[in-house]
Parts: sequence; structure tokens; C-alpha cells
Amino acid sequence: MAFCPDNHEIHIYKKAGSGWEKEEILDEHDHLVTGIDWAPKSNRIVSCSQDRNAYVWTQQGGKWKPTLVILRINRAATSVKWSPDEQKFAVSSGAKCVSVCYFEEDNDWWVSKHIKKHKSTVTSVAWHPNNVLLATGSSDFKARVFSAYIKGIDRGEPNTPFGNKLPFGNCLVEYNATGWVHDVAWSPSGNKLVFVAHDSRIHFVDINSGASERISLETLPFRSVVFSSEDSVIAAGYDCAPILFSNSGGWKFTRSIDESKGSGAAKASGTNAARALFQSKVDYGADTVETTLNTQHQNSITSLQLFASSGGRASKVSTTAVDGKVAIWNC
Repeated sequence: MAFCPDNHEIHIYKKAGSGWEKEEILDEHDHLVTGIDWAPKSNRIVSCSQDRNAYVWTQQGGKWKPTLVILRINRAATSVKWSPDEQKFAVSSGAKCVSVCYFEEDNDWWVSKHIKKHKSTVTSVAWHPNNVLLATGSSDFKARVFSAYIKGIDRGEPNTPFGNKLPFGNCLVEYNATGWVHDVAWSPSGNKLVFVAHDSRIHFVDINSGASERISLETLPFRSVVFSSEDSVIAAGYDCAPILFSNSGGWKFTRSIDESKGSGAAKASGTNAARALFQSKVDYGADTVETTLNTQHQNSITSLQLFASSGGRASKVSTTAVDGKVAIWNC
């Protein structure tokens, strides 16, 4: 696994028996690393940072070697994702744009094209399984779907609910929220889209019919979300525990994956403890109140990733949090 310990480094750990051991540290970035994505087929890592750069890392002689990517942005990069075919990747940024990057064989480097139709920082990106549609979340309170079709890289004309004529950068549809959109994700089929926002709501969209649902939560906002199957979604964030939602005649809260959080009064006490922690920071500017949360993580979950899957359904997910822990969950 690869992660950033809240600095300019990327730490790579490998499984060793029942535990994990450090294998290598990648330190090419100058500022905080904000996004990492590992391509499973080509075994390449792409990273982005507040230094406005991205690197593609490849293994040579047992060591990871970086290749600089020409992003052409003047603000910090915020997240990065490989396309499913691993021929492209998208980097969101504070420059109100997304850099869609691809390898230019003639010059032997990674170049980018910009999707610019955002009004504020782009916080997250997610690729449709067809490698052409790109969903984005932004701090302008909107989630959008764009065409990221690049002639010569993408072969053929994709068949989508928005037609098959998809010039690069076209905004195909946008969805409203009442807070910053923290994260977006596609279902395995690409027929459904989910996004979470700072309004403590989770939004579900059926791309084919255009129908949408939203659930208003009693918890603190989510920061990350993934589809664990076509009809199951896992979200996590400031409430410090991953939560499962299921679709059976409509999307509904199912359970907390963190068994230590329990249910009923235990869930309420966990939420109240989290609120008390953040209220302490607001009132006093520091962690003056010692609070132990009724969850495995003791601070906000910042990233949620699929860790293992079988038959189109995730069997494990991983979470990283501000408490400095990485956890792997059965789901």
C-alpha cells in the first residue's frame, strides 16, 4: 500500500506475514502530497501535491522512478485518479480546472488538456468505466459530468446516455448541493453516481433516467465515498466511522461497518463525542478537552479505498484518518 504521512513523502509498505513493513519512501514532491493512485494492471503510481506537480512512478530495478507530468496549473493539485484502462489520469486542482493527462509517445512525456468549467476549487474526480466520462466534485456546491474523450488515445465512439458525440471538456450534466462536494464515485456499471457534500447529505443519481435521491444525515459530513457493489455504497468522514448504504426500492442507511460503534445510544454518543472534539477546537483553538470516541478511528477519515473485491462486490475497504491510522475493514 502507498500513503502520505501528512507531508511531502509517499511511504510504500508491503505485507509481511500478519503485519506490514516499510519498503520505500518516495520524496520527489516539495509540498504536501494530496493524491495517490496505484494502477493495478500497469503497476504505476501517480501522485499529486500542493507543489502543483504530478509524478508517474514506475518500478525499475526494484526502485520506483519518477516521471514529471506537465500539469500547467498555478494552484495546488487536490486529487488524482487513473482511468480504468490506465491510459489517462485526471488531476483536480485549486485552479478551477482538471488536468486530463496522457502519454505522448513522440516526446516521451506526460502532457495534459484542461477541463475548465468550474467556478471554484475542484476537490475530487472519478472515472466512468468507459474511460470517457469524468465526474467532478467542486467547492462551488456542484457535482458535474464531463467528456474527457481524447482522439488518438480513446478508440471508437463511446455509447453513453449523453450520446456518442462527446467533444473534450463538454459539461454534460451538473447536480446541485448545498455545501462543498467532497467526493464523487461511479457504480461498477457506470449507471449510478454518488456524491457527498459538506451539507451532511449523500446524493444518489441514476444516470440513465436522471432520477436522484438524497439522504440528510444526523451525523457530521462525509469526506469520501465508494460503491462496494452496484447497490451498496460506503461513505466515511468527520464522524470517524465508515457507513454502509443499500439500494432496495430506494437508498437507505444500513449500518455502521465499525462494529465498535454499535447502534442506538452508542452511535449517538459517538457522534456527540466527535462534535465535542470539534467544538473544543472552535472554542479554544486547541485540543483542550481529552475525548475518546466510540470508534476505531479517533479523528476524521480522509480517504476510503476499495481493498479487495470478488464477483463485482467489494469484500474489504481501507480507511486512512487524521489520527495517523490505516484500517482495513470487512464489508
